[in-house]
Amino acid sequence: MTMDQTDMASRETMLRTVALEADGLRALHAELGGSLGEALLRTVRLIMARPGRVIVTGMGKSGHVGRKITATLASTGTPAYFVHPGEASHGDLGMIAREDLVLALSWSGEAPELADIIAYTRRFDVPLVALTSRAESALGSAADICLLLPRAPEACPNGLAPTTSTTMQLALGDALAMCLLEARGFTSADFRDYHPGGKLGARLKRARDLMHGKEELPLVPETASLQQAVVEMTSRRFGVTGVVDEAGRLVGVLTDGDLRRAFQRGTALEQPVGGAMTRQPRTTTPETLAADLLGQMNETRITSIFALDEAGIPVGVLHIHDLLRAGIA
Repeated sequence: MTMDQTDMASRETMLRTVALEADGLRALHAELGGSLGEALLRTVRLIMARPGRVIVTGMGKSGHVGRKITATLASTGTPAYFVHPGEASHGDLGMIAREDLVLALSWSGEAPELADIIAYTRRFDVPLVALTSRAESALGSAADICLLLPRAPEACPNGLAPTTSTTMQLALGDALAMCLLEARGFTSADFRDYHPGGKLGARLKRARDLMHGKEELPLVPETASLQQAVVEMTSRRFGVTGVVDEAGRLVGVLTDGDLRRAFQRGTALEQPVGGAMTRQPRTTTPETLAADLLGQMNETRITSIFALDEAGIPVGVLHIHDLLRAGIA
């Protein structure tokens, strides 16, 4: 085969693979409108009613998919743990408590390694949910709920390598996780607690996580002169100073732009800062998501912003560089 012929064959293979897997997902989507959807809803209700964890298990490629489903469940508010069926037979069955629920994955439903876990759930009355394509299989017939996947051809030309089947397993696992997420009222704030690291963790930080506190705030009283405000501004590194009233509430800010406009008007440094400051400036709260805050600052083209408490008193200040250094973009 020439290189051109190989490329042509590979192009046909990639298109056929994705097309077959997409067909499988369409078949899954159709089944969710019927009995499979009802079984999934029963599973959601059962998990929500259980005080324990979701124990996911599976062998081979189903096991790999099961690990991903476990991770998705755990990261979206549903306590979950993966138990390898081979290790379960050598002591790890003790990881499964009576309060738990077992979700077992097997396309054929006949994986012999699952036998001990199936028997254990029946002996100790632990709910068993099967994710399989054969309701009459050993797994399907033993389960309390059977999530029956539609039979669809594998993308493998030999019909052997799990491809379409594992794609459908993964998609159904995602559907289950998202149903549970919404049922629990899992929010972006909760998500932040489970994802403190990396790019995602950075985007889910709040203003309070990044802002400079009271000891660093550039502030002058409303009675200060423009000269005093300039001294305060230049002694900090935010390019702005806040102006507060007698109660400590923010009533305005003085920026570099305000200074330029004041000097162009011939304003003297001895004049009150109130004549040059911007009143009713853009502010934020300590609880604002940093990603949202960056969007607001970019939209309004400001580089620094004060965070206020419920009384309107400054409790922090952020510069746009603080957000960018944290990896929020």
